[in-house]
Amino acid sequence: MFSGAASRKTRILIADDEKTIADTLSLILAGAGYEVSVAYDGLAAVTKAEEWPPDLFLTDVVMPRLTGIEAALEICKRLPDCRVLLISGQANLKDIRREIKSKCNRFEVFQKPLHPTELIAHIERLL
Repeated sequence: MFSGAASRKTRILIADDEKTIADTLSLILAGAGYEVSVAYDGLAAVTKAEEWPPDLFLTDVVMPRLTGIEAALEICKRLPDCRVLLISGQANLKDIRREIKSKCNRFEVFQKPLHPTELIAHIERLL
């Protein structure tokens, strides 16, 4: 028998307060065959994840209302199987990596901008 869950595309929730970046990432990932939804701040991402549970949460680190790290922690509490990929435009990721390690070792962070093929490779590896 055909199962809707088995045939469902992988869902990626993108959160970035820079609308152009979020929308561009959405176009790239939809073009790569993923089902994509976008939020423009951390709190909106948590709300969206409740309504539309993602397989992967791709988020900017620095955002209003909730940071990407705070949003990811909240989403992973509710959806423990959700994978997380953090991206940041900050020049030095050392402090961000230290904060992530102190809160949750399962998140990865990468420098913006990421080339689309590099981003998709990271996503495929995580999934």
